[in-house]
Amino acid sequence: MTGPPVGPATARQLVDDYEALRHDVAARQVARDVVRLSGPDAVSYLQGQCSQDVEALSPGASADALLLSPQGKLEALVRVTRTGDAELLLDTDGGFGKAVTDRLERFKLRVKVAIEPLDWRCVALRGPATAARFAQAESGPLALRFSWNGVDGVDLLGAAPTIPEGVRSCSAEAWEALRVEAGIPAMGAELDERTIAAEAGLLERCVSFTKGCYTGQELVARLDARGNKVARRLRGLLFEPTGAGHGVAAPTPGRGAALSAGAAVERHGKAVGSVTSSAWSPGVGAVVALAYVHRDVPPGDSVEVAGRDGARVAATVATLPLEVSRAA
Repeated sequence: MTGPPVGPATARQLVDDYEALRHDVAARQVARDVVRLSGPDAVSYLQGQCSQDVEALSPGASADALLLSPQGKLEALVRVTRTGDAELLLDTDGGFGKAVTDRLERFKLRVKVAIEPLDWRCVALRGPATAARFAQAESGPLALRFSWNGVDGVDLLGAAPTIPEGVRSCSAEAWEALRVEAGIPAMGAELDERTIAAEAGLLERCVSFTKGCYTGQELVARLDARGNKVARRLRGLLFEPTGAGHGVAAPTPGRGAALSAGAAVERHGKAVGSVTSSAWSPGVGAVVALAYVHRDVPPGDSVEVAGRDGARVAATVATLPLEVSRAA
C-alpha cells in the first residue's frame, strides 16, 4: 500500500480516522448553512419551488431536494426537514445558504412565508456504530439521519452542537476520502450552476416524479422521458499505487484536471472529462477521485489525467460508490 500524504493529518492519524469512519464512528464539525421557512404558505410555496414532494413529509421527516433555475440547471442541493405544519428547515453545504435564500426570495410573490437564515452549526457523525453510540437528548440539537451510498450517520444541527463525549474527532483528509469513495457530490465541487441533475446521479434521491409542477421541472421531465441520456456522468477514478513508502506524499490531481481517453476510445487525445475532487484513500491504498466523464468512456476504461506538474497519470473509470477493502 502506498502511504497517505503528510499534512495537517499525519499518516497514522489519517488511517485511524478512516478506520473509525468505516468500522466504528467518528465526527467532525462541518460547514452547513441553514435556512428556515415559516408561515401559512411555507409548505405550499416550497412545494412549487423544489423537486421533492415536501407536502408528503410528516413533521420530523427529511428528504434531499433540488432548487433549480427555470432552465432546469442546479442552483442548490438541499436537505428539507419539516419541523411543523407551517415550518421547514433547509440545510445545504456551507457557503451556499445565501444562494438558497436568494433563490427562494426571487420567486416569492403574494405568499405568506418568511425566509430566514439561521446562525446554526453542524456536527456530523459517520460510521456503522453511530446509532449505538449516540442518543439525542430531548433538549439537544436537531438530529437528522444521514445515509448515502453506504455511508450512514447523524447530523446534529443547532446553535452550538458539540461532538458527543467518547466519539473520535476526525481529520479533514479522512472525511474527504470517505466522501469521494462514496461519490457524495458537494456544492462548489461536483455541483454548480452548470449541473444537470441526471449527470450527478441525483434523480432517484432528490426528485419526485409524482408531485405537481415546480420551477425547472421541464428539463428534468424531458430528459427522463428520453432515458436521461446526458453527455457526461459523475464517475469515480482509481489511480495506480505510486509505490511510495508509508508516510510519503501521494500527489492528488487538482480540481479541473483534464481527462483524455485511452487508445481504445475513438476520442483518443481529446478531453473526455475533468476531475472535481480527489483524496488519498486508505481503503483503496491509492489516490481516488470524482470526475465528470463523457458517456463514450464507460466504467472499466482507462483515462489519462493531467497532473499538477504537467505529467499525465493513468486512472481507471469506475462506478460509484467505489469498492474499498475491509481494512485500511
